[in-house]
Amino acid sequence: MNNTQKNSIRTTVAIIVLCALILLLAAGNLLIGSVDIPTSEIMSILAGNGASNPVMEIIILESRIPTIITALLGGAALAVCGLLLQTVFNNPLADPSILGVSTGASLGVAIVMLLGGGLLGSAFDSELSGYISTLAGAFAGAMAVLAMLLIFSTFVKSETMLLIIGIMVSYLTSSAISLLNFFASEEGVHSYVVWGMGNFSSVTTDQLISFSVIVVIGLAAALLMVKPLNALLLGTKYAENLGVNIQSTRNWLLLITGILTAVLTAYCGPIAFIGLVVPHIARMLLKTSNHNSLLPVTMLTGSAMALLCTFISVLPVSIGIIPINAITPVIGVPIILYIILNRRKLQYFN
Repeated sequence: MNNTQKNSIRTTVAIIVLCALILLLAAGNLLIGSVDIPTSEIMSILAGNGASNPVMEIIILESRIPTIITALLGGAALAVCGLLLQTVFNNPLADPSILGVSTGASLGVAIVMLLGGGLLGSAFDSELSGYISTLAGAFAGAMAVLAMLLIFSTFVKSETMLLIIGIMVSYLTSSAISLLNFFASEEGVHSYVVWGMGNFSSVTTDQLISFSVIVVIGLAAALLMVKPLNALLLGTKYAENLGVNIQSTRNWLLLITGILTAVLTAYCGPIAFIGLVVPHIARMLLKTSNHNSLLPVTMLTGSAMALLCTFISVLPVSIGIIPINAITPVIGVPIILYIILNRRKLQYFN
């Protein structure tokens, strides 16, 4: 059996296992929550027969199912963003949060939520309120940071230095956010802090369609970039010899990353570590960096990771729901440390 056949079998097995895990975690998120709902009632609701208590039906249809769909799409989007950035910058530690993209999106949201409601006055409330303006602010912030990184990448050849620049940009945007919090109202600061904890359950049924459409389009666009991504793995000169327009490819990849990061940040808050960790998990599962198989497996792994974090967040129901950003580092940090310590042994690094 040659390597191609082995990789094909490994990819098929990984996809089957991940799909089964996603179904299991989705069922767990549906059955377990802050309100105890009997399994028979849930099955009756899913079958369209309703429930003995209308409140149970509202919880399942308007809370738990939208949360599951949001986690499925959101986890896949965050993982893809991390994979694209790691390939574009040729840096295994690149992801939207470390490079400052998520922080830039957070700054855009802070301007809308804090400056719009605090310093600009009520005259602008109607224009700056709602998810449309929040999404616009997040997108503008994310794209501003990506543009800065792209400009620096044209004359900074060291990936390590580019990573440091991204961290410095993240510090600057965090400083700006701190200033906005200082001048904002108490209510605005509280709302922003709660939003910043990360939450896949914040997308309502009315917002779910628009959220899903944008994320699915972004994921589909990423799948169309598989060939240029594989070419970039061989180096820019080799990719150019294959006819790949490096500048155009980078711009498209960063645009896809910016859109997905902005949407996820606007709707769910700045969720860390999923974009950084999941691509490495997918590579270890497949033992390859070939994006033909790596990209779809990364999407599935990201969905599974997001569903797992969501499931863990609702387990201690007696003390409330744990923020997602309190869970992702607990899972992500040990994996990253393992990758750093065993980098020479990992096949996809060699």
